[in-house]
Amino acid sequence: MCQVGEDYAEPASEEPPPRQPGREQKCVKCKEGLPVVVIRAGDAFCRDCFKAFYIHKFRAVLGKNRLIFPGEKVLLAWSGGPSSSSMVWQVLEGLSRESAKRLRFVPGIVCIDEGAACGLSPEARAKALAEMKLILQTVGFPWHVVALEEVFDLPPSVLRCFAQEPVGTEGAYKAAVDSFLQQQHVLGAEGAGDSPSLAQGEEQLSWPCTQDPQNPQSPDRPPTAAQTEALSRLFDSVKTLTAKEELLQALRTHLILHVARTHGYSKVMTGDSCTRLAIKLMTSLALGRGAFLAWDTGFSDERHGDVVVVRPMREHTLKEVAFYNHLFAVPSVFTPALDTKAPEKASIHRLMEAFMLRLQDQFPSTVSTVYRTSEKLVKAPRDGCAAGPPGPRCLLCMCALDIDTADSATAFGAQTPLHLSQTQPPTPPPTAPCCSAGMGRVQGCCGGARPCEREDPRARVIEQLCYGCRVNMKDLGLHRAADPGVPG
Repeated sequence: MCQVGEDYAEPASEEPPPRQPGREQKCVKCKEGLPVVVIRAGDAFCRDCFKAFYIHKFRAVLGKNRLIFPGEKVLLAWSGGPSSSSMVWQVLEGLSRESAKRLRFVPGIVCIDEGAACGLSPEARAKALAEMKLILQTVGFPWHVVALEEVFDLPPSVLRCFAQEPVGTEGAYKAAVDSFLQQQHVLGAEGAGDSPSLAQGEEQLSWPCTQDPQNPQSPDRPPTAAQTEALSRLFDSVKTLTAKEELLQALRTHLILHVARTHGYSKVMTGDSCTRLAIKLMTSLALGRGAFLAWDTGFSDERHGDVVVVRPMREHTLKEVAFYNHLFAVPSVFTPALDTKAPEKASIHRLMEAFMLRLQDQFPSTVSTVYRTSEKLVKAPRDGCAAGPPGPRCLLCMCALDIDTADSATAFGAQTPLHLSQTQPPTPPPTAPCCSAGMGRVQGCCGGARPCEREDPRARVIEQLCYGCRVNMKDLGLHRAADPGVPG
């Protein structure tokens, strides 16, 4: 009879336990080295092959688009994070003598100190700034450190879209390369007698290993207490974290563009990775910025006219960036952001990031699918806006306002006054007030339909914002002044 607790298990086999998968795997590139990185299932690379693969991705994106001409000044937007630090290191290696195909542009670095907006103490800001200065001095590029408080001193011209230069064709790019190489050859021949070991044309590509002396925003001169207090009040007045992040992004962009224009940079590089762009695409859809996805997530962003923003890290995932920085000791600086330690549902940005990363963990092709979708977006101008003077622009994101006619069925078209459809700038208001002081509605003035818009300057600001920025600015209370149609 069967007894309770009787062991009916089969005797243990004498065979050794099965080996874990991947122990005998070889590098998929060289077929010889032992893999140290597994990017995806079946894509295992050794150290040298992974470095070559990573560098090739960066160079291929720049070579395929051909937007950066030889000798052009390019500003690298560095935040101290992993992606932007990896981008700076790729440029540094591409400009070295040992590089097989050297990069031919002249780089510079800009860093925005956002400590006041994130609520950091002066001691914490000074410590983070000291760490950044050590890395910047090691890199050796000309650098510009700008405090976010400097946004109050920007000229009004930052809100104006400058005339856009025509995009160079493939023939123009080849002609520029040939001219640059010919110039390098002449300079190399002239300097051969004085310095035989000097690389051809290296005089033009040299840079000082200190901060640019012409930079007015010196890290040794911190912003005033009044500026810091004004910036803190501005961000404290914003109700939600979503609007704070959008406002910070707009102010940061204006500062970077101002530095680029002041110092003669025609291109700006950002470190947006593939994963970050996929999250940004979904976030922009949720924020009502679907009309501007091609500019927000594409390789190039020409909305500012004279300065073009490019994203050379858009083929690299965050996983690849983390592995590369760890294997090759790429330094970075951690600075707390607005959403640091924030819960998952604190903002649309955090919620969408958690959603995408969780989905990527279960379905590994999620990020690549969303990213490939963003590549298919085309920057098609509206009818009548392709030629002629630029139309009205949003004051925050600088995108062209998607103005519809009066009979439009879109929500933005219903909320936009008819006079905004004209491309001519609005005429200045008369000196005499339209309504009497203290009168909310005056019969015969403004039709008596609603309070006179000239009483509140916020109404004019709202009318110069795109739909996505209008929805965000509801947290500042601006939409109540002139835009009752925006959901509150």
